[in-house]
Amino acid sequence: MTLREQNVSQLASTTFDALVIGGGINGAASAAALAGKGARVALIDRGDFAGSTSMHSSNLVWGGIKYMESNDFGLVRKLCKSRNHLIKSYPSTVQEIRFLTTITKGFRHSPRYLWAGTWLYWLMGNGFTKRPRLLAPKHIKHEEPIINIDRSIGGFEYSDAYLHDNDARFVFNFIRHALDFGATAANYVESLGAQRKDGVWVTKARNTMDGSTFEIRAKVLINAAGPWVDHHNELTGEQTSHQHLYSKGIHLIVPQLTDSKRVLAFFADDGRLFFVIPMGNRTCIGTTDTHMDHPDAVVTQEDIDFVLDNINKRLTLDKPLTPSDIISTRCGVRPLAVESDQGSDRDFLQLSRKHVIDTNIDNAHISIFGGKLTDCLNVGDEISDALLALGITLPKPDFHWYGEPALPIKQQFMAQAKRMDLDSMTAPTSSEPLSIRLWRRYADKAFAMLEQIEKDPSQGALLIEGTEYIRVELEHARDHEMITELEDFLRRRSKISLVVDQEQLRHSEGLKQACRVLFGEQAEQRLATYFDNRVNTAQPEALQA
Repeated sequence: MTLREQNVSQLASTTFDALVIGGGINGAASAAALAGKGARVALIDRGDFAGSTSMHSSNLVWGGIKYMESNDFGLVRKLCKSRNHLIKSYPSTVQEIRFLTTITKGFRHSPRYLWAGTWLYWLMGNGFTKRPRLLAPKHIKHEEPIINIDRSIGGFEYSDAYLHDNDARFVFNFIRHALDFGATAANYVESLGAQRKDGVWVTKARNTMDGSTFEIRAKVLINAAGPWVDHHNELTGEQTSHQHLYSKGIHLIVPQLTDSKRVLAFFADDGRLFFVIPMGNRTCIGTTDTHMDHPDAVVTQEDIDFVLDNINKRLTLDKPLTPSDIISTRCGVRPLAVESDQGSDRDFLQLSRKHVIDTNIDNAHISIFGGKLTDCLNVGDEISDALLALGITLPKPDFHWYGEPALPIKQQFMAQAKRMDLDSMTAPTSSEPLSIRLWRRYADKAFAMLEQIEKDPSQGALLIEGTEYIRVELEHARDHEMITELEDFLRRRSKISLVVDQEQLRHSEGLKQACRVLFGEQAEQRLATYFDNRVNTAQPEALQA
């Protein structure tokens, strides 16, 4: 019986302190915090963990410098502190990165004015990062030759942070923590709605893999369904003081444009922030900010034209980027929290990504609105406080539920890896030594991988061409990461489908081997299903070529 099958069977046989609906960053952090503090927690998601907004971010962990323009200084201060806390808690994953911003003639503010703003931003972050710099156009060109400075009047450089790995992987590690702390979590389990009966929430759930239905009982219901929070509240008849507006954002993944390991930031033609973000040996470009009336978003030709047009104006590339350069796309909606009586006519461009914990004390129901990766630790702690206020006992209220293992454990891992000469096995195409990569992705769980590689060196061999994934990682994923569909691995436990062209994957012998590791006798079927779904997914003609 697989890990997922075990957990699905447990969902119907236990009365939980809390059931979390949704496995994005809000739900994952909530489940990890509650389980770590000793609560009996269940988490379900109708798709895979981090299967929506949480896998479509810019991979940035930032203090929200753009919110300073709307004078939301309290939020900026809070997010800067949250960013700093994440850098300290996850030093292998959340790392400081420099942002180089170019200002062109006619922009609404001068470079010096904005540079002064970056100093205020730096001070609001307690001077935790490197200091800002003011740059003349010639200095911008010297440091980043690909930037077009024809209309530049200067720029500046400041620091924020980014996720060294992908966002969905970061979210899954909270799910993994929750499981380690005793939570029961399962992907591909859909909530069909819930009712309050005799002081307990009874949620009708459906296993989307086989269609079977069952009931899950919990004292508290936590709606962390991301963009679908409002929809699930309708299913349960729950009235809340907040609701969501939606803003669509897309990114294009293209071949690496610069190896400088910094984010290039511009203001697009419409005045919105626009980024060129490093992604290993690829580059991520975006984002858009388009109002949506619903959370179901797709990439349109207009989106692609907007991104390509803006980037080609701002860079001096040997050859302008065209749709044929696009390796993959990311597309999701930002759920923006507003008060229910404010309606949907708000200027969503002025709305922040703040989160709101909306609690109905009378029936022990909690809805989490808004939010972003940067603020995830606060969400977990606030949900814990909310459960205490609802009368749920947390046996270990002061438990430290997040962060990497202590430094001596990392040093022990690195010493063992050095003794094995592990880094000599690093593939020439890899972006970092194997020891660093295994620790960053798996922390103390990577000790078992070292033992397997030591017993059988073939476990350290690269398995999928054009990636950095070795055989032992695939076996770990199969046994411990609840991979149910091939896309779960290719898109969320890893970022392979983001950085490797689909045609290359389609003909990859290594991927076929990986499928055999992950799915055994079902390998060919899962592989065929994955590529059939890719063909049937509606995309602009430019991406179907």
